[in-house]
Amino acid sequence: MHPNRNAIAFGGLVASVLFFVILIVLALWAWPKYKVYKLEMNGIAALKEAEWSKQILIEEAKAREQAALMQAKARVTLAQAEGEAKIVQAKAEGQADIERAKAAAEANKIIGESLKGNEAYLRYVWIKGLQDGKGERIYIPTEAGLPILEAGKASK
Repeated sequence: MHPNRNAIAFGGLVASVLFFVILIVLALWAWPKYKVYKLEMNGIAALKEAEWSKQILIEEAKAREQAALMQAKARVTLAQAEGEAKIVQAKAEGQADIERAKAAAEANKIIGESLKGNEAYLRYVWIKGLQDGKGERIYIPTEAGLPILEAGKASK
């Protein structure tokens, strides 16, 4: 073997050992820094995930609030519509009562007009009522304002 060749081989061996030593020293120095970097990145990722989760919860709460508001507005609108319908119905019923009262007044007026000067008919109706009675007592007021009480008690 050639002496230069041995020196080159020895130099290559020393260079290789020196390279591996430097590599090990570099790894021992870089490994803790990498672990810190990795933990920092994991923390940042966890923080971002927490922020997104928080944002999602906020958006869901806003959506529930909007839905509740819309339901409340719908209930208010429905209640208003029902109230308006009841008002319209009450007005219609009131108008119907007025019309019935007018018809009853007109009927009473016609009956009253037809009974004026018709004493014989009224007496007939009164006597017929007495005959059709079922043993009812009739109290007749006198001139002093006191009724004749139980004159001739009815037999049952």
